[in-house]
Amino acid sequence: MSRIGTRGTTMVRKTFARAASFGAVALAGASAVTASAQEAVEAAVDGVTGSPIAGATVEAAAAVPNPGNNAWMMTSTILVLLMILPGLALFYGGLTRSKNMLSTLTQVGATAALAMLIWVMWGYSTAFGPEGNAFFSWGNAFLTGTTADSTAATFSDEVISEYVFISFQMTFAAITAALILGATAERMKFSAMMVFVPIWLTIVYFPIAHMVWATGGLLFDAGALDFAGGTVVHINAGVSGLVLAMMLGKRRGYPAEPMPPHSLAMTMIGTGLLWVGWFGFNAGSELEADGVAGLAMINTFVATAAGALTWMVIEKLAGHKGSALGFCSGVIAGLVAVTPAAGNSGPFGAVLLGIVASAVCYFFVAKVKTKFGYDDSLDAFGIHGIGGVVGAIGTGIVVQPFIGGPGDGEVGTLAQVLIQLEGVVVTIVWAAVGTFIAGMIAKLVTGLRVSEEDEVNGLDIAEHGERAYN
Repeated sequence: MSRIGTRGTTMVRKTFARAASFGAVALAGASAVTASAQEAVEAAVDGVTGSPIAGATVEAAAAVPNPGNNAWMMTSTILVLLMILPGLALFYGGLTRSKNMLSTLTQVGATAALAMLIWVMWGYSTAFGPEGNAFFSWGNAFLTGTTADSTAATFSDEVISEYVFISFQMTFAAITAALILGATAERMKFSAMMVFVPIWLTIVYFPIAHMVWATGGLLFDAGALDFAGGTVVHINAGVSGLVLAMMLGKRRGYPAEPMPPHSLAMTMIGTGLLWVGWFGFNAGSELEADGVAGLAMINTFVATAAGALTWMVIEKLAGHKGSALGFCSGVIAGLVAVTPAAGNSGPFGAVLLGIVASAVCYFFVAKVKTKFGYDDSLDAFGIHGIGGVVGAIGTGIVVQPFIGGPGDGEVGTLAQVLIQLEGVVVTIVWAAVGTFIAGMIAKLVTGLRVSEEDEVNGLDIAEHGERAYN
């Protein structure tokens, strides 16, 4: 960039002619020198052909993880862990009867721990391995192909450390398995759950994660949008929970006997922890600390707020009082619905999703469950399954630019909604069939349900020999 000001203009004009003639001579000399230098370099390279040093100079430098992105993803991973312990554990635990509080906490914690171990043994390889087809992958069992220098691609030219990516996705597998427990609470054996989880993760979760999120996956290649797990996590867990609940049968005394939550205070605390942790879940799924992560963050605020207030308004319109339980249920409905749309929607599209999902989930929890009589104990299907369906299909709408979405409109609304619907149907069918298979195997090995006496006494004492409260 020239730094000559207006005062130097006259001098430039006076010396221009002399500079031009001198420049011509200099240019000719420089050209000769350049040609000689180029010949010398070529000769030098020819002289060391095949040497490691020569190869290294020609090869492009490997991408290096951005420390800021790595730090953000580590933080997001811990936030998702916070969702499980203590978030989900307290949320579910507070909704159960006091005699089953400790068993609920223990099942959530043990399920997550088991999922983490399975993930590093063969789960990561099955979902995100280097080789694969449309349904699953392979080639990195026990993380044999991963080192501290390995990197994982993001959605730009950036990379993050592969161990960080593995840890982040590990928490997704852990919480998805734990979410199922909301449908089976207060009657399923601890030993049966420990048999069920490894089988279910292997034949249901890992393939669905691959189909939706991995390059070459069936739904990924179809163009399905799932930013943070509407299909992979919520529809998957909700449908699986419903199938397993139906295999178990209803709780003793349900629905004639009242079974109110024993501690809505615990549930409210768990709700707050889930909301906080969900920022890692949603904004972390961008894999970078950038503007899209910021979009996912604000959407996680506003969709959740809309869902919470909508549920309470509907309670009031139905002739009831706006309740703390309704607030907590609406929070989760909003969070679930915005999950697939977190980076695929504008803020007001996210608000719309939160409102619609909360209304639809309320209908399923208050009306449909009663009508059909299934015992979805803590409404894992009614909120996660149904909210996931609303969010997944709705993403095809809110992504469009006419509603403030970040999409370019290249794929029309109807076309994208049909693609989203395909993803929903595939997930429902795969989860239902796989859960039935895993449940039958667990039933043959340990039996699924505790005895009637154990159920009456409570699973805290029957399964663990302890009480939550003394």
